[in-house]
Amino acid sequence: MATYLVTGANRGIGYEYCRQLQARGNVVIAVCRQASDELKQLGVQLEEGVDITSDASVLHLRDRLGDTVIDALINNAGIIKRVTLEDLDFDNIRQQFEVNALGTLRVTHALLPLLKSGSKIVLMTSRMGSIADNTSGNSYGYRMSKVALSMAGKSLSIDLKPRGIAVAILHPGLVQTRMTNFTANGITAEESVKGLLARINELTLENTGTFWHANGEVLPW
Repeated sequence: MATYLVTGANRGIGYEYCRQLQARGNVVIAVCRQASDELKQLGVQLEEGVDITSDASVLHLRDRLGDTVIDALINNAGIIKRVTLEDLDFDNIRQQFEVNALGTLRVTHALLPLLKSGSKIVLMTSRMGSIADNTSGNSYGYRMSKVALSMAGKSLSIDLKPRGIAVAILHPGLVQTRMTNFTANGITAEESVKGLLARINELTLENTGTFWHANGEVLPW
């Protein structure tokens, strides 16, 4: 029985991670700012009141976890705010960097003492952070923060390989969640997470640092 810690667990993909992982018999630690009723009803271990942009908040989380060994750290927390060239909002761009890139790195760094050889780290990035795949422009804060996140993941994969810790950089696909306004063109969170968990299962030290689509496609940087 493995222990998975999921950030951004309150809803959407994060909640679905928790639901599927628990159904498979794993220990699930759900981290969020405020738990929804739906998440509370799962019966997983809840760690509420965590702000991943705050050093103190993340260190307090680590203290609360004690000597818990984490087999897989899933950094799912993230935000998106549409920023166009015509309406650049640098505060919004900065906030997306704080959450999507720095927040994820902050959590990973703080919880490293709870990981062991054989543990896995997952960074939930986006195809919108692919430079080669960008054909539509705009979304400056989100795209830029996800590029930064993917670069952090690549560096982590190199630095942590000698410790026996593998890192996956994952794109969930276009998913029907609140973040995408439940787009009719997307797949369900259930389908997305099934694919994401398959990629996590396939993660090894040999393929650490790979940028994957949930469907198994290797994506361009």
